[in-house]
Amino acid sequence: MQKIKVGVVGVGSLGSIHARIFAGLPNVELAAIADIDPKKAKKAGRTCRCEYFCDYQQLFGKVCAASIVVPTRLHYQIARDFLEHNIHLLVEKPFTSTVDEADELLSLAGTKNLVLQVGHVERFNAAVQAVQKLPGRPKFIECHRLGPFAARVKDVGVVLDLMIHDIDIVLGLVNSPCVSIQAVGVNVLTGHEDIANARLNFKNGAVANITASRISPKSMRKIRLFCENAYISLDYEAQKALIYEKQGKKITRRKINIKKEKPLQKELQSFIRCVKEEKAPLVSGREGRDALAIATEILEKIKTHPPHA
Repeated sequence: MQKIKVGVVGVGSLGSIHARIFAGLPNVELAAIADIDPKKAKKAGRTCRCEYFCDYQQLFGKVCAASIVVPTRLHYQIARDFLEHNIHLLVEKPFTSTVDEADELLSLAGTKNLVLQVGHVERFNAAVQAVQKLPGRPKFIECHRLGPFAARVKDVGVVLDLMIHDIDIVLGLVNSPCVSIQAVGVNVLTGHEDIANARLNFKNGAVANITASRISPKSMRKIRLFCENAYISLDYEAQKALIYEKQGKKITRRKINIKKEKPLQKELQSFIRCVKEEKAPLVSGREGRDALAIATEILEKIKTHPPHA
């Protein structure tokens, strides 16, 4: 079977992991990587034994699929260039800087019949996938995604850096239009919001309360779902989930059977499978665009309704 030739644009901390995973996948050839930093490009290229460049356009003609793992402000232009050269794409989240940019890329990918996947890796978390298979519609969802400050994240605030993961998951779980949003955010260490909270109200009556922080001393990534006669607690990091159910007059508790896996590896394997089989990805450009639209509205609410001093 002919191997799919893949490239990676941006080999910083996350992009270098993309490159290593692709290099180890069967039926995949990591043909080339690119990074504007010559030292990073050279290191990744030698580690993964592939060609390396500082100009991403050097990948055109060498690959048929690629991961775009660069700062968000660069996603649109680079992704557009690759799509115009008929290359299937996985674009890291957030999809683009604006919804208009996302719509343009969606249109271009659709016209050319190309796979366009967005890197919402939590969708591939074994615990999330197990919970999504459970019966019952969530009426209230509470999410906490907290962690210490990472100096490498400079171009976006906590909403687009962290909260957008939970926005995407909530939209998938509720499967109903969002009708109103309340939000608050505070900048502490950067010029962007470093801690934020948003309350999403959906047409079907469901409500989600989402908190994200990058100034917390300890890491926490949890989601709680309250359904009819059941409560589910899910820990993303531990890939564990508990379900509490009403049975008669008693409340029972049981663990949900979960096989721990590596979400990023599953995500990249899924991307390659979609390219091979011409299938729609689990997190398509449309899902990435919808999560971005909600995140953008949250940011507008934060700007127009700042917390009182």
